[in-house]
Amino acid sequence: MKAMLIVNPSSGKEEALNYVNQIEELLNKKGYEVKTVQTEKELDAMKFCQNACRDEFEMVVSLGGDGTLNETINGMVDQHHRPKLGVVPLGTVNDFARALNIPLDAEEAVNILSSDRTKKVDIGRMNDHYFVNIVAIGAIAEASYEVTPEQKTKFGSLAYIMEGLKTLASTPDYPLYIEHDEQVWEGNAFLFLAALTNSTAGFEQLAPQAKVNDGLMHCYIVKKSNVLQLASLTSSMLKGELRHQKGVEYFTARSLKVSSSKALVTNVDGEEGDPLPAVFSVKPQHIEVIVE
Repeated sequence: MKAMLIVNPSSGKEEALNYVNQIEELLNKKGYEVKTVQTEKELDAMKFCQNACRDEFEMVVSLGGDGTLNETINGMVDQHHRPKLGVVPLGTVNDFARALNIPLDAEEAVNILSSDRTKKVDIGRMNDHYFVNIVAIGAIAEASYEVTPEQKTKFGSLAYIMEGLKTLASTPDYPLYIEHDEQVWEGNAFLFLAALTNSTAGFEQLAPQAKVNDGLMHCYIVKKSNVLQLASLTSSMLKGELRHQKGVEYFTARSLKVSSSKALVTNVDGEEGDPLPAVFSVKPQHIEVIVE
């Protein structure tokens, strides 16, 4: 049996390499021949994973943050052979790990790699790219690009939200045209979210009804709020009550098309995505992840 360990050496305050020997030893004991590769630039993780699929590795382990994991999964989707996926989260937010109850403590997550249990999970597609957690369009999506690495290190996932909330009070809403499962919504909103899992942007209950394998995107249209409503909005996000908040429309969809007369970009799993228009769909239970 063969396993590939994809390491982002700059993840986890550059602690990723500290876990390599431990993972190699654990997988060797499970009978795996381990090939360890390190990312140096963008798309390396995706290419490494494509090679592992082509060479029919039985397991691929992502050792890094959400960006490394996103690339790894992009390399796995639609391949003829897809290895089991192991996740050792070392990023700032680690939404995918949270949604699957994979420990955020790296030592504990490493131990799960010896588990024989797996779970099939949905993968989202936006145009020609894939995502595992959330796509955001609007104010918070735009604001997330203003977050500095220093803020990210100091505040973690809160950095995105803090920057986003600063922006919400002063940002205009945007015209959106949303087609979903043969229905249409048209109007102005300052935020649109399409979530695949319950843990998104560090909010572990943003979409509490979302399951990792329900084949659905859980969508929220957030209309313009004034400053006084922002505290209530944030509170509802923390409590998992966003869909009940005044000024929020909620629906589920298997497919989506979002467009706007304004030039808007998307935020995909915390990274800058394509500009609108964008087409979305779900690949149900497409990838098998090692779980506790």
